[in-house]
Amino acid sequence: MLKAKVVGRQALMRRLNELVPNADRYTAEAKLNAMDELASRVRTRAPTGATLDYMESIEGDQLSDRPIQEAAGRASSKDPTAAGLFAKFIWRFLEFGTAPHNTQKGGGTVLGQMKVREGGGYQHPGSRPFPHIFPTWREYRPTALKNVRNALNRAIRQSRKK
Repeated sequence: MLKAKVVGRQALMRRLNELVPNADRYTAEAKLNAMDELASRVRTRAPTGATLDYMESIEGDQLSDRPIQEAAGRASSKDPTAAGLFAKFIWRFLEFGTAPHNTQKGGGTVLGQMKVREGGGYQHPGSRPFPHIFPTWREYRPTALKNVRNALNRAIRQSRKK
């Protein structure tokens, strides 16, 4: 019978770095390369608009290098070498679309009815979704994981030679 003990990410990485001293360096490079590749793939599927401004804002980078900017679909990470995909804040409006709403502060929808406020705003008809980030990530994820695993295996092979 095979037994496994869950020790947590920090303990696992500490043990891995004892066995393979340069594991973090190899995997960090592979993660960053994977996010750069993902960014280029997402850029080809992104809605362009008149100025290409949004499309050109999509890029991959390390999370630690951009503590203020919000990553696309980002959850917090304890990994100091984690990489992510960054884009202008409108990514979620483009990815998921918007419902019809009034643009005045406090406008919006109430039970499907438009809130009409006196003195401003206009009725925005909403926009259809342009899914381009998450479908691309779901397609590319197996390749990205394989590349990170290969980088870790390369680090292990190199440490065995020493």
